[in-house]
Amino acid sequence: MAAVEERTSVRAEARYVRTAPRKAQLVAEQIRGRSVPEARTILAFMTRDAARDVERVLYSAVANAEANHGLDGDELYVLTATVGSGPTLKRWRARARGRVARIKKRTCHITIALALPEEQVIPAPLPKPAPVVTPAPEPEAEAVEEEEAPKPKRAPRKKASETAETAEEKPKRAPAKKKADAAEDKPKKPRAKKATPKADAAEKPKPKTTRKKKAEDS
Repeated sequence: MAAVEERTSVRAEARYVRTAPRKAQLVAEQIRGRSVPEARTILAFMTRDAARDVERVLYSAVANAEANHGLDGDELYVLTATVGSGPTLKRWRARARGRVARIKKRTCHITIALALPEEQVIPAPLPKPAPVVTPAPEPEAEAVEEEEAPKPKRAPRKKASETAETAEEKPKRAPAKKKADAAEDKPKKPRAKKATPKADAAEKPKPKTTRKKKAEDS
């Protein structure tokens, strides 16, 4: 029988991170060999953008140790923190005289392993709880009786000939008078003429002026 290897570390890995491997490696070197609380403090106050990616991997490794093995995250330390290069996305941009400049968008894989002090053995993973199966509700007796009861029959539909006969028997309505006929029956009232200022001025006679009156006035 093959011997069962004892687990001494708990790891977490983030693949295809959109950060250059060199930038992430500079951050990983700062937390290697330090305790988890100290590594969290260093990453929280680091100004490099890659520190956010390394911090997510560290929190994932701590969560794996606590959820799967029942360990306390503050008792662990960073055993290894490695960064590997991933595939490079190649883009380009236009430059002068019709030339092209290459743009390399690099990716990396970040791996962090946590261990107990003095490299103690990590306990076996906790057994997963069995899924709870809820029993299906039993149908009530009343509902079963309602389903078994026969449905009432529908009344037969009337044929087209019968509907035509009933339509002929109904008395027809008198045709409504059109609007033009109704307007002719009503007597038309004479419209009152509106008084306009120009017509009033035209009706008033102008006073005649003579030469004698003009001389007297002057």
